[in-house]
Order: sequence, then C-alpha cells, then structure tokens
Amino acid sequence: MKNTHAQDLLHTLYSMAFLVEARDPYTGGHLWRVSQYSTRLALACGFSKQDAVIAGLGGFLHDLGKVGVPDSILNHAGKLSDVQYAVMKTHPALGAQVLEGHPMAPLAMAAVLGHHELIDGAGYPNGLSGRNIAESARIVGIADAFDAMTSTRPYRKGMPVAAAVEQIEINLDRQFDPHFGRRFIELAQSNELNDIIGYSDTGIPMHECPMCGPVVVIHKHQKAGDKVFCRVCGNGSVLEKQQGKLALKPTMQTGSAQDLQALIDHDLLARLLEEALPNLPVDGGGGKSWLKRLRGRF
Repeated sequence: MKNTHAQDLLHTLYSMAFLVEARDPYTGGHLWRVSQYSTRLALACGFSKQDAVIAGLGGFLHDLGKVGVPDSILNHAGKLSDVQYAVMKTHPALGAQVLEGHPMAPLAMAAVLGHHELIDGAGYPNGLSGRNIAESARIVGIADAFDAMTSTRPYRKGMPVAAAVEQIEINLDRQFDPHFGRRFIELAQSNELNDIIGYSDTGIPMHECPMCGPVVVIHKHQKAGDKVFCRVCGNGSVLEKQQGKLALKPTMQTGSAQDLQALIDHDLLARLLEEALPNLPVDGGGGKSWLKRLRGRF
C-alpha cells in the first residue's frame, strides 16, 4: 500500500496539534519535546521502534483537547481557581472527542485520553490506576510533567532539571509509573535528554521574548538577519549571531497582523512525517490493511 493516504491522514493530526499549541505562547516546542521524550523513554524501556514511534505520536497529540479551553484559562497568570481547573481538566476527554472517527485515532487515543491519569488513581478523567492506564499514557504523562516543570510559565520560572527529576522520584508509585519513571530519571541524569531540554526543535534552543518573556519560536530555515515577532506583546526582534548561536535583538518595531499570525512549521511537520510513516502499523492481521479497515470511518 502506498503511503500517500497515510501521510495525508497523519498530516491533518500534526497540523491540528501545531495550531492548538500556537494558542499558548509559553509552550513553544512543548509538543516536540514531549514527543521526543516519549519516544526516547519507550526505546530505553525496550519498546519496539514501532511502539516507540506510536508513543511519540501520542506525545505530540496529547494536548489536542486544549482547543476547547478558553484563552483566559489557558494563559492565566497564576494558580487556577477550582472552577478554572475543572475546565482545564476537560481537555483529555475533549481531545478524545477531537480524535474520534479519525482513521488514526487508535494510535494516539490512549495517550490523549490518559496522560493525566495517575498511578494511585487520583488522576483524571477516569480515575484509572496502575496497569489500567495504558503504557503510552503512562509514558506521555511523565514526559508532559517533566516538560511542564522545566518550562517557564507566566507565573514562575522553570525548575532546574535536577529539581524536576527529584519531583518525579518523590512521586513514583503515586503520580508516576515506577518502572518508566526510574528509567526516565536515568536518562535525565546521564545527560541523554540534553538535546531536548530547552529546545523547540532539533538543534534549535528556545528563545524568550526580550520584551515580555514568552517563547518566540525560531524555525530551522531562519537565519541571521531574519525578523521574528512575539505574539503576546507584538514586538519584533532580528536574529543575529552571538558566539556562534542565533539570538534575539529587539528592533522596537511592532509586527503587522500577518507577522503575528499563528503558523504551522511545515519543515518540522515534514520531518515528523518522515520519521513516523515508515514505522506505522500497516497490516492489522488477517491480510487486511489496518488503514483500509478504518478508512471508512474518516
């Protein structure tokens, strides 16, 4: 079977995820990092390449449901009220609704729906515990929590890696799967995650707006002299080389509506597709193509 149909299907999922992430200016690269952590952790735990790629896909799509969370809650600069938190907690179930009916939903549904379930049963949306939580959800849950702890938000700076690792260790068997959690700790402590932590893409460090603090995402195709804009304050910066790396130099110019629009990183999307497609399950058994069996649902 040719991969063109599978590529189109996967393209729609990645595109939706990119646009959802663009709503939160502080999480630039979050989906890429969670996907990379998830894939790497799965491989380190002995998963096949196929199952590790599926875990990574779940990591990239895990926050689809945030499309239904109001901006006032998603970008709230402080602790959420009980009512606001209740709304935020709807995003896994809403993400499952977004996926429902898509031919590739079975690959990511468990991670999207279950990444906030906790080992002790105190998570949401279904209060599952232990091995009742899918392995992909347990893996993505660790990756998501680690990235949340180490990333800067409007109301706090990101934790040092050592402090985030300590939090995972303290919460083994309560919040996090002990087997997957210990292996993640080993990866972090042996510096095997250093090329992901603090990056928004392979080789692209995260950059904060020099005027107001949110992440200004830099793409691989951009170079010194290019202008970039903060989608929160609207101020522009020019990319310049400093000690061999790109840095942001404020221009004090405000961007136009076109400068500030959310964009899909098509270069990164193409690389994600290239990495995932060869490892997708094609045959579901019985000689029938997995995609052919599900195509009628799309």
